[in-house]
Amino acid sequence: MTTDVMQIEFRQTEYSRIQEVDFNNLPFGKHFSDHMFVADFMDGQWVNQQVVPFDNFTLSPALSSLHYGQSIFEGMKAYKNDAGEVLMFRPLDNLNRMNESARRMCMATLSEDVFIGGLEALLRIDADWVPTAPGSSLYIRPYMFATDVFLGVSPSKSYRFCIFTCPVGTYYTKPPKVKVETEYIRAAEGGVGYAKCAGNYAGSMYPTMLAQQAGYDQLLWTDAKEHKYFEESGTMNVMFVIDGKLVTPALSDTTLKGITRDSILQIARSMNIEVEERRVSVEEVIGGIESGQLTEAFGAGTAVMVSPFSVIGYQGKDYMLAENPAGTSIAVRIKNYMTDIRTGKTDDVFGWVYKV
Repeated sequence: MTTDVMQIEFRQTEYSRIQEVDFNNLPFGKHFSDHMFVADFMDGQWVNQQVVPFDNFTLSPALSSLHYGQSIFEGMKAYKNDAGEVLMFRPLDNLNRMNESARRMCMATLSEDVFIGGLEALLRIDADWVPTAPGSSLYIRPYMFATDVFLGVSPSKSYRFCIFTCPVGTYYTKPPKVKVETEYIRAAEGGVGYAKCAGNYAGSMYPTMLAQQAGYDQLLWTDAKEHKYFEESGTMNVMFVIDGKLVTPALSDTTLKGITRDSILQIARSMNIEVEERRVSVEEVIGGIESGQLTEAFGAGTAVMVSPFSVIGYQGKDYMLAENPAGTSIAVRIKNYMTDIRTGKTDDVFGWVYKV
């Protein structure tokens, strides 16, 4: 993989804010690194590629993305190995998924030179912001939005692509309680559920708020037609261990093609754990908890990585998930192995790690 960073203009900050951050206490998404990468799509090409100090944008009130929602993003992480080198995890997969989202939302696609070149340039200049404490990482947010100044429902002809980063700790400080959603929907067939577009998350906030008011941390989304089958959770794909098998809802146009999800499935197969990608019913999961056949349920995503659930709420009843004895949890085994790959502590037999 080669990228061209020669055409990127650099403007370094005069004052770093890194001394203001307590790296032993990193709430998720609160502290932002010194710089950001910015590029503009104009007249059919990406131009004005820059690494500049993290700062506000000046935008028109008539910006088309503010009115019609052409906005997409990705979530990534960077780590440091014992030698102090910065490592990214599967960045080309994020590029491919971002371009899938862009095509669905009628937006410009990104070349490898712009996406990977921007990432490399930004991570080199802000390498000191990559934390090294266990459980911490540098969260990376690439995103794109329409920039035409025009009121009319049609695809924009211009776009801005930006990458900024923030040092983060653990997303969930304790195993989350999740509630099965049987009224509201996240996505429907033929829609944009597989795209990582801003509107998907905006539409989920109200039912999530209701669940949080009831004492839960997140939702387990079910299908839009019958509310009988699991799809994903608010910030992650979902997985279950049933009769010793790792079971997860099959991908469709209503679910996000999670990179962490795919990594977990590949690791599980390499550990000779049987994997099933199929429809997973609410009835099967609740029945499995009651019978003891279901021993684990967890979320998988870039932000949360692997996050075991403590409770699944359904129809007014909480179903407790017992902790597995030390060393027997499939979720924990896979999480530890994936962490070792991401941080360079074990051989990357899958070819996932990209050294900056």
